Amino acid sequence: EVSLDNVSSIRFGDYLNSIPLPAILAVFRAKQWDNYGMFTVDSNLIYSIVDVLLGGRRGTAAMRIEGRPYTTIELNLVQRMIEVVLQDVQAAFEPLSPVTLELDRMETNPRFAAIARPANAAILVKLRVDMEDRGGRIELMLPYATLEPIRELLLQMFMGEKFGRDTIWEGHLATELWSTRVPVEAVLDQQQLTLRDVMDFQVGQTLMFNNTPDGAIDMRCGGVHVATGRMGRVGNHVAVRIEQAIRKHRRATIVEPEKKAVESRITGAFK
Repeated sequence: EVSLDNVSSIRFGDYLNSIPLPAILAVFRAKQWDNYGMFTVDSNLIYSIVDVLLGGRRGTAAMRIEGRPYTTIELNLVQRMIEVVLQDVQAAFEPLSPVTLELDRMETNPRFAAIARPANAAILVKLRVDMEDRGGRIELMLPYATLEPIRELLLQMFMGEKFGRDTIWEGHLATELWSTRVPVEAVLDQQQLTLRDVMDFQVGQTLMFNNTPDGAIDMRCGGVHVATGRMGRVGNHVAVRIEQAIRKHRRATIVEPEKKAVESRITGAFK
């Protein structure tokens, strides 16, 4: 069972000085990001792994021997565990940015695991590994320089922003847009009157329009002209027959002489 203790920011030099020894430091390389990261496995987890994989009794604490270097068997078992952890970390970064993590080397002396300058900032992720009654800690150290290629992606709030265009969401949004109900107005005529004339409106008063019964009617949606039609009658309802459908507005293009004139004005402004 793996549980997350905390995630913090720390100076790389301060972290190296705080590593409790003995420990194994596994340096790995992120190929696509062209930089390095580091795992730190404490001695409790190392001896617990050896005890579990080599048939230790259940419920007994792992034996810890101080003052001796790690054996080849212990290093190989820890290396296999680190390779499994690297695969999991690689899969965790896959939705954000595909990356290949390769184990570079394993050290027992923190001075030989310097992957960044002491003053550089880094992200420290502390994990707790429990195996029945045994376990220990494993820590992931990622310098800020390693995460710089995906910094913009990490700053984004939503998953959709990371992937750019989301075809599923686009299809759903297009379906909802095409089924949206919008008000359409048929404008017979427009006149400008003074406020006094408007306030003097009387019941039964006749307003004269400039349009004729056969004149064109302006069809508008949200105050925007969308079509032109003719007014008529269908049964007991007043109807409008569309005669000129909506047209897509083309972006205005600058002809070559005008384009040269614009370029000359822009060039002159910066001289």
